[in-house]
Amino acid sequence: MKIMNSKNIPVKERLIFALDVQNNQEAMKLIETLGDSVHFYKLGLELLMGGDYFKLVDYLIQRNKKIFADIKFFDVPETVKRAVSQLEGRGVSFTTVHGNDSILKSAVEVKKDLKIFAVTVLTSLDRGDLNDLGFQCNVDELVLSRAKRALEIGCDGVISSGLEVAKLRDHLGDRLLVISPGIRPVENREEDDQKRIVTVEQAFHNGADYIVVGRPIKNAANPKLKAEEIQHAIQTCFSLRN
Repeated sequence: MKIMNSKNIPVKERLIFALDVQNNQEAMKLIETLGDSVHFYKLGLELLMGGDYFKLVDYLIQRNKKIFADIKFFDVPETVKRAVSQLEGRGVSFTTVHGNDSILKSAVEVKKDLKIFAVTVLTSLDRGDLNDLGFQCNVDELVLSRAKRALEIGCDGVISSGLEVAKLRDHLGDRLLVISPGIRPVENREEDDQKRIVTVEQAFHNGADYIVVGRPIKNAANPKLKAEEIQHAIQTCFSLRN
């Protein structure tokens, strides 16, 4: 059954490109290559450690792009609160927080216009990894539990594999935004550190609001063409809904 969602999100912004490169020079080159095929960028830990993170944020803002600061804040609550507050006024739209209820609450307290997304279960983890970490429940049960807590605490959304989104929608409706990473074309599913993966169409049909795509675009022979193909697939999904 196709669930989809009815939020008023510009279709062109539903694709978030994971700008996973080592430095600003590589990032800017990719941004220029992609041009108007990408409107939303995810800036993660690799770029944060590469230096001049906020110069790149400013560079994107000047080009009318939206920014997802995927930093996965995880520390004692007061430290997380102070760190998240540093994003105020930077033009960042989304950020991620990892951890227990008190950590999430600390981020929510200072979020203002920033949207806080709670990490549920990383898409690089499967049932065996959860066993190693001491979790006895199924992956979808853990994702739902964490999403429920995030909603109660006041988070704006969660990060969840497209495999679990349908269950989130069944139990929580449209009250949370859902970003689904681990998006892979079917032919590219081998030799990959992402384990719980879905296609573009599956993610949106299951109810995702946004998808994150990185390597399938970055490693393509023509990154802009690949991004345009994905944008077309997204447009088709929502055209069929209507």
